[in-house]
Amino acid sequence: MSGKLVRLACTVTVAAQAAFVPAPATAAPEPRQRSVSQLLTDLQKLYRQTEQATEAYDATADRLTRQKAEVARLDRELNRARLALKDSRADAGRLARQQYQSTSGGLGPYVSLLLAPDPQRALDEGHVLNELARQRARTVARLTSAEKHTDAVARAAHKALGTQLALADKQKKQRDAVQARLADVERLLAALDPDQLAAVDRLEQQGVTAAQRALAGSLADDRPPSPEGERAVRFALGQLGKPYVWGAQGPSAYDCSGLTSQAWQHAGTPIPRTSQEQWHRLRRVPLGRLRPGDLVIYFPEATHVAIYVGGGKVVQAPRPGTSVKISPVASNPVLGAVRPG
Repeated sequence: MSGKLVRLACTVTVAAQAAFVPAPATAAPEPRQRSVSQLLTDLQKLYRQTEQATEAYDATADRLTRQKAEVARLDRELNRARLALKDSRADAGRLARQQYQSTSGGLGPYVSLLLAPDPQRALDEGHVLNELARQRARTVARLTSAEKHTDAVARAAHKALGTQLALADKQKKQRDAVQARLADVERLLAALDPDQLAAVDRLEQQGVTAAQRALAGSLADDRPPSPEGERAVRFALGQLGKPYVWGAQGPSAYDCSGLTSQAWQHAGTPIPRTSQEQWHRLRRVPLGRLRPGDLVIYFPEATHVAIYVGGGKVVQAPRPGTSVKISPVASNPVLGAVRPG
């Protein structure tokens, strides 16, 4: 990697760390007074912070979707439990009435047996009465069990709904954080004149070119993709030109992990929603063994991801203000690669 790129990468890392340190009292210079290198560093920091906030939002959105499904499942189970409890109470009431009717004003079973003209028949009737008693015991047991089950499901449903509401509140706060980061990016871009924008773009492309040249030696000749990987690549290429929208999973727009997760979903192999979960839960592969369909993960926090298509290129949804496109593998600092399936 060239000395210029190393210095640039270090600058970006230090800038990202500085975001968690109280700002000095001196105000930052106006955008028009900053150097092209400083402008690029500032923009990259803002984009990276936006992507970190987006990934956190996506993770919460995924959890919220699953939690809503769990709440709906528990609601259905609670309805079934309440119906079963209603039936058990009806059975218990019916048996209670039968018992009252059979014992009200009658003789005890022992006296009835002594006075019966046919003792054998009385004994047979006694067996029937014993069976009825056992049925009553089973009915009471079912009623008790149904009451306990209904109470347990009701508590679980209440807890699940509380979790859902907490996740929804967390998602709203994360959405606000993403929107605040996007507003910072827009303010900085709006303050630059066309010459500054062009100069920043040239400097960024120079850094990518140098990084790609340094990485080229680590990439082996292309390996054939798996059938699933080929389908994932074909889907991703079909999304070229669609806009980056944070939190989007298609079909008209995507964020970075929205594109990769949907590509593999359409390939028949569901994978985690966020780039961080993709990095942590999928099988890692060396860069020298990349094959089309593998996912390339970027930045130390694993906050960006793209799909390898071969020839040292990836398909990615880069960042706000851009569209899905083909880029060099080294378009961002590479963390590693993973292979779904």
